[in-house]
Amino acid sequence: MRDRARAMLIDLDGVLRRWDPAPMIAVEVQYGLKPASLLETSMSWDIYRPAMAGEITDEEWMSLVASRLPLDEAESAAAVAAWQAYRGEVDPEVLAFVREVRAAGRPVAIATNATDRLRGDLDALGLTDEVDEVISSWELKVHKPAKEFFTQACLKVGKLPKHVLMVDDDDRAVQGARTAGLTGYRWAGPEHLPYLRKVLDLPE
Repeated sequence: MRDRARAMLIDLDGVLRRWDPAPMIAVEVQYGLKPASLLETSMSWDIYRPAMAGEITDEEWMSLVASRLPLDEAESAAAVAAWQAYRGEVDPEVLAFVREVRAAGRPVAIATNATDRLRGDLDALGLTDEVDEVISSWELKVHKPAKEFFTQACLKVGKLPKHVLMVDDDDRAVQGARTAGLTGYRWAGPEHLPYLRKVLDLPE
């Protein structure tokens, strides 16, 4: 039987922060862009990877996205700015769980692939003081699912990998965490919170 987890790493996007697709759809309709073109363009690996790995800034990444849209320069910049104005919403159930974990004496860290915009987003969302550590790929210069990311994350929470739970909605990140010796859990929604409470040995 595995050791009980004594700390939790939690992904931001898709777990603690959720995104309403409506604002992005509205921008694409307004500017006559194909559905999902903003997201697909931004996730192009040749520009997404350096943005997550700390090689370019968020502003530079978004400039590259704008340059690839089938619009003139001014319209492209305006479309990207309008899209990026919405910064998502905190999932209240997940935040309540984070607070429960911390109240039980287990440190919690946000562990996410992110750009240099992350700290500002956390402030705006009211999350900065809700966790013990923030582990950002942009700051580490290495991104999930690399083993080094998880090694550094465990050092930051002061626990051995076997005592750390990683909750993520990306299969590759979960597998990366497991390869690094952590307990990796694929997030699918709040219905799995009772199981995670057991993994963390939280009081009933």
